[in-house]
Amino acid sequence: MTHCDGRGQVLLQRLLFTAGGNPATGGGAAGGLDGGVGGESPLRHVTTIPGRPATTVQWPCWVPDQLRESLIAAGVAAPWVHQVAVAELARADRHVVVATGTASGKSLAYQLPVLTHLLDDEQATALYLAPTKALGADQIRAVTALGLAGVRPAGFDGDTAMAQRDWVRSHARWVFTNPDMLHHGLLARHDRWARLLRRLSFVVIDECHAYRGMFGSHVALLLRRLRRVAARYGAHPVFVLASATVADPGISASRLTGLDTVAVTEDGSPCGERTIALWEPPLLDELTGENGAPVRRSAGAEAARMLADLVIEGARTLVFVRSRRGAELTALGAQRALSAASAGDLAGRVAAYRAGYLPEERRALETALDAGELLGVASTNALELGVDITGLDAVVLAGYPGTRASFWQQAGRAGRAGSGALVVFVARDDPLDTYLVHHSAALLGAAVETTVLDPTNPYVLRPQLACAAAELPLTDACVDSLGGDVARSVVDDLVAEGLLRRRSGGWFWAAARQRPHPGVDIRGSGGHPVAVVEADTGRLLGTVDPGSACTAVHPGAVYLHRGDSFVVDELDLDSGVALVHPEEPEWHTSARSTTDICVVSTLAQRRCGGVSVTLGEVEVTSQVVGYLRRLPSGQVLDAVPLEMPPSTLRTRAVWFTVSEDLLEAAGLPFAAWPGALHAAEHAAIGLLPLVATCDRWDIGGVSTARHADTGEPTVFVHDGHPGGAGFADRGHAALAPWLTATRDAIAACECPSGCPSCVQSPKCGNGNDPLDKAGALVVLDTVLSCLPSARHPVAASA
Repeated sequence: MTHCDGRGQVLLQRLLFTAGGNPATGGGAAGGLDGGVGGESPLRHVTTIPGRPATTVQWPCWVPDQLRESLIAAGVAAPWVHQVAVAELARADRHVVVATGTASGKSLAYQLPVLTHLLDDEQATALYLAPTKALGADQIRAVTALGLAGVRPAGFDGDTAMAQRDWVRSHARWVFTNPDMLHHGLLARHDRWARLLRRLSFVVIDECHAYRGMFGSHVALLLRRLRRVAARYGAHPVFVLASATVADPGISASRLTGLDTVAVTEDGSPCGERTIALWEPPLLDELTGENGAPVRRSAGAEAARMLADLVIEGARTLVFVRSRRGAELTALGAQRALSAASAGDLAGRVAAYRAGYLPEERRALETALDAGELLGVASTNALELGVDITGLDAVVLAGYPGTRASFWQQAGRAGRAGSGALVVFVARDDPLDTYLVHHSAALLGAAVETTVLDPTNPYVLRPQLACAAAELPLTDACVDSLGGDVARSVVDDLVAEGLLRRRSGGWFWAAARQRPHPGVDIRGSGGHPVAVVEADTGRLLGTVDPGSACTAVHPGAVYLHRGDSFVVDELDLDSGVALVHPEEPEWHTSARSTTDICVVSTLAQRRCGGVSVTLGEVEVTSQVVGYLRRLPSGQVLDAVPLEMPPSTLRTRAVWFTVSEDLLEAAGLPFAAWPGALHAAEHAAIGLLPLVATCDRWDIGGVSTARHADTGEPTVFVHDGHPGGAGFADRGHAALAPWLTATRDAIAACECPSGCPSCVQSPKCGNGNDPLDKAGALVVLDTVLSCLPSARHPVAASA
């Protein structure tokens, strides 16, 4: 049996003590904290998930002696039951997905069949795809460490030197890459990869739950292109997928790959006891935020304090923060707290890890973390996916990561070695976070979400079909397999524009010397990254996605890099460069934008009394118009105007209208309608991630007391990606539970008239004015009273 030493309970008691809460509030002793907690304590709920023993089986007889001995020497005495189940299915040429807990040894599940085949057939090859560079590098290290002669594993990503790329193409037998390089580097010039493709036996897709939304839709079509090109060389590889958290894993994997895929979900790995705490930072009486709203201590500040306390306790700790900037601030705050507590020797063992670092910086941090030189790390989700960090005592989540799938993935980093551990979810000043810490069952008792992706999105199909035609001529069968009638319509458009030509053998790419691949952004970030450059020295500090450049590196923005602070002087979107200078102001910045929306078409509509609910296509025009300067406490210093260029987005939205007669009958005066609808819109955006696998920054919204296209009071919530990513569709399908949770979150908030925990939005272009919290409840109650099944439980919508 797994030994559980109550380590998580002990660490939680420490955090409660230093927070000023009463550690005995929930019963005191280890195991006595379980359940709802309240009063003056920031602890809103705590529960303990018991550990479980391992279920091992014998090594399959087909595993080569060399491989078995190497694995035993690496510490794998015997495989767990699910690892062998997956390997047996893959050996039998079945496409398979393993969906078991974090740290359940999924790597061995695909390593067994792949390495066995590579050792048995000296000409065979394999391909491995990971959503992040860190995960791919970690897996290369693991395979290389086995010391198997002739396997020749090698990485192929954006950091691979040009000379090394030639060696990989000519000699590597197991290539570790990512979807970006598969698209730009392999399929675009597949003739140079003929050796690999001709004998391709396995394709491993790691952390497949990461492939959702627009990115997932692109990857789904990318995998179909890979299968198509491999078949051209005579190969029909077996696909093996792995993820810790996938709902309906067989269905999700089949949708992603386009292949009938069987799921293995029985988890035979051991798991240590985990104490999970839901934590809400207190309101700060001495401070007020925008429009006089009460302010909570920020989740980042609370997480920084926790990180310092846990490091002092000797606990190896990982803090997940929502943004790159937040990761830097959290690490810096912990370092300062350690220095102030006369533990300066520990400050050097705390660091930030995020995307945007240069390759050599990332590699150094990964090595230090793996070796235990770092005791505490504040990270974005760059370390969420699969990097083999073992022996962690605690994980702190500074804000809800957007989906229950990501929550459990991040929480699973704790206790990976089978020992007891602590997981703390610290709520941000945000409607969804507030709802979850007060409704623990919606987080801890609900199934993970269904993966949302739509390969038939015409905005995704268009560039993917163009690339496919440039690789190999498109046939009727190919077009049907890639998207049916929608794909045929897109092909017709490409022909009409002169990009494709119809011949007897199919559709051919018309511009043979100009391949379409470089112009396709499969991650939906809108193009090439914007470089952040120190103006005086020309030093490249990092990069920012172009879609977020206007909000992250606008003139006047504060930009953090590895604890150093810079202020942006100039943003040149045409050349893709943001120039900065070193400066350490006491404030940070947050951009504000305005949005207009018009209805293009209606896809589905229903009317219930005086309420209508619609799914349709819209055109959204948005513009960054200024930014706020805030102190670390959350206090707003001032608002600075900006004139950034507007952008237009054609996408999908869900919207509801409520008749003027209903609002008047509910006692809501006309003067209160704009603020009530605006507050309901903000809260609805914040709660949509509860029923769809999205982040509130993936979506947007508009509200108006009388919209020109509907003629009635209307609230829109729209996808933030061209053509839509499926989020609005999920909101439309789960409208009643979504709006019920929205209403409950507003009602549960203790503030008198609205705050960031209920109806204020961090990205509101109108400065969160007007907002009417009480009016929002009237609007939502009125809408819900007209909808069937309005009290449908949220968990059922997952």
